Amino acid sequence: MMEWSSRRSVIRMNGDKFRRFVKAPPRNYSVIVMFTALQPQRQCSVCRQANEEYQVLANSWRYSSAFSNKLFFTVVDYDEGADVFQQLNMNSAPTFMHFPAKGKPKRADTFDLQRIGFASEQLAKWIADRTDVQIRVFRPPNYSGTIALALLVSLVGGLLYLRRNNLEFIYNKTGWAMAALCVVFAMTSGQMWNHIRGPPYAHKNPQNGQVSYIHGSSQAQFVAESHIILLLNAAITMGMVLLNEAATSKGDVGKRRIICLVGLGLVVFFFSFLLSIFRSKYHGYPYSFLIK
Repeated sequence: MMEWSSRRSVIRMNGDKFRRFVKAPPRNYSVIVMFTALQPQRQCSVCRQANEEYQVLANSWRYSSAFSNKLFFTVVDYDEGADVFQQLNMNSAPTFMHFPAKGKPKRADTFDLQRIGFASEQLAKWIADRTDVQIRVFRPPNYSGTIALALLVSLVGGLLYLRRNNLEFIYNKTGWAMAALCVVFAMTSGQMWNHIRGPPYAHKNPQNGQVSYIHGSSQAQFVAESHIILLLNAAITMGMVLLNEAATSKGDVGKRRIICLVGLGLVVFFFSFLLSIFRSKYHGYPYSFLIK
């Protein structure tokens, strides 16, 4: 295992290697196994994202000063070890499991991917709880954010320079209001939570192929869910703007009435939809409106 680990941070295993080096006692080391399906025909985008985080974590352990033979990172791909999936009665991927040096894996030795996400930092915390091995995550330098910021500053600076004789657009209240609403929608929909936890975009049931875009627990969410919430909040806000416009404008009464009805319809329908999602996540919540 040490020889393989010195060559690559994550050791690939088939059924025979898994039974020999992970399942068969005795062992004086713990093993973290990622069960996944990375082949292109499996179309598992979540597996690829989780694999990237797993590689970051394994590299952090391999190149740390605390690296030893107490812990190894391995991966079992479905197309290389389908018998392992059947042996463990596993029907979803990706899944992270810890196989301790002594005894059989317990319930807590399976990482709660749906609730916590698969960020390297969360995996490292889980490993520390199960093995007492502390791993400090080192991510490779990513200059995309710096480059994007430099381009944005250059674009804004160039725009201000070209319009240096007419800067009245800076005082445009509508423009600033739209920018503020975009930030509010992004934050209230859970985009920051997605950035920190790294949840999957959606979940596909391997048994019936049904795709879930709304997580069934109040402790987690999918990326697609945050996009849905963002659109619902935007639609409700648009309805409130139309209602305000109908009440404060001094135009034709018939036109104002139409605007009022459209705004009211947006608020009522999309708020009902938003409330129904809330009820589906917070089980036992008694209230609903139009949509259950």
